Amino acid sequence: MTSSDMDVPEAERTNDEGEVESEEEPAEAEQSVEPEPLPLDIVFEILKNKRRRLVLRYVRREENGTVDLGELAEHVAALENDKSVSALTSGERKRVYVGLYQCHLPKMDDAGIVEFDRNRGTIELGENADQLDEYLDNQSEEETVWPRYYLSITLIGGGLFLIGQAGLFPADWVQTVIVLAMLVALAGCAVLQSRED
Repeated sequence: MTSSDMDVPEAERTNDEGEVESEEEPAEAEQSVEPEPLPLDIVFEILKNKRRRLVLRYVRREENGTVDLGELAEHVAALENDKSVSALTSGERKRVYVGLYQCHLPKMDDAGIVEFDRNRGTIELGENADQLDEYLDNQSEEETVWPRYYLSITLIGGGLFLIGQAGLFPADWVQTVIVLAMLVALAGCAVLQSRED
């Protein structure tokens, strides 16, 4: 090391070509670069299909980050057919599997929403997945049944209460039982829903 090298701070040394070397450059290169924002037409193209929204929600929930295509297809098929996974037919599973494999996952992979490994049959969230958060509602497709339960209990209970008010029940205590049953049913739904969350 020459005396001229000692006088120059380490961050500003020059190489043989006279270019200034900086030891801070590697640190800057290590910083992750945010992905380019997706055009809105691509975002809405991905999200307009219910099956792709189901895929995105399922992959987001997976704790280890990687999802098996077979499991994903079964989950989506069960939701689409309003059945449990064990009640699905092989045709229902296959139809969803083929649709995901040939159409939906490649489209999502091209947009960087997921990383789809065709050879292994695995799916992970892609670098652009976070860009869809603001356009997705936070409710999953499965959670939308709870408002229907609450509405059904309220309508049935309210209807029976009105029948009682009209004096069509043989005893006055029946109306009290109906109101109590409605309150118990609403409380039961609230407890079940909170356990799922």
